[in-house]
Amino acid sequence: MLIQTSRFGQVLYEAEDILTFPEGLLGFADLREFVLVDDPSDEIFIWLQSCESTDIAFPLLEPELFIQKYQPGMTKTDNESIRLTPSDKVRFFCIITIPDDPTQMSANMKAPIVINLTLKIARQCVLQDNTLAIREPIFTKLQQRVVQNPQVCIKDQLIGTTQAVKISKSPSPESPL
Repeated sequence: MLIQTSRFGQVLYEAEDILTFPEGLLGFADLREFVLVDDPSDEIFIWLQSCESTDIAFPLLEPELFIQKYQPGMTKTDNESIRLTPSDKVRFFCIITIPDDPTQMSANMKAPIVINLTLKIARQCVLQDNTLAIREPIFTKLQQRVVQNPQVCIKDQLIGTTQAVKISKSPSPESPL
């Protein structure tokens, strides 16, 4: 499968790469299918790219980069919506907001993207824990990670990147797809 995205150009992916969001995302209820994209030219983020709207992509990072022992209290409804069972593998990602001044970038810790990796079903869960921030400042924390481990880029410190579609060179016009 192929999508022509505004951010990455052509992205080739397989049907099993598709993450289904039965309820869409907050503010994007009509968008139900996404893929995780790993752009090799980006050393920090993986991206949640819509398969239905080629202009929509969100930068993501795992919350463990900012908070040790991130243990979101998901509701029964959250678990049922992604058909999560104790044997399923699950990953959490935070949507990152990057303003014009990147030192002000923040992570939404309160409404993470939760992915049932076994079934490829996902949901943006709004957590009831009021200690979690919608705009958690992360720039300084990312800088500290770089200083502590300068040989490994931020993205390579993530666990969930193995689920992402790696972007490769676009096929030439003569190449069959």
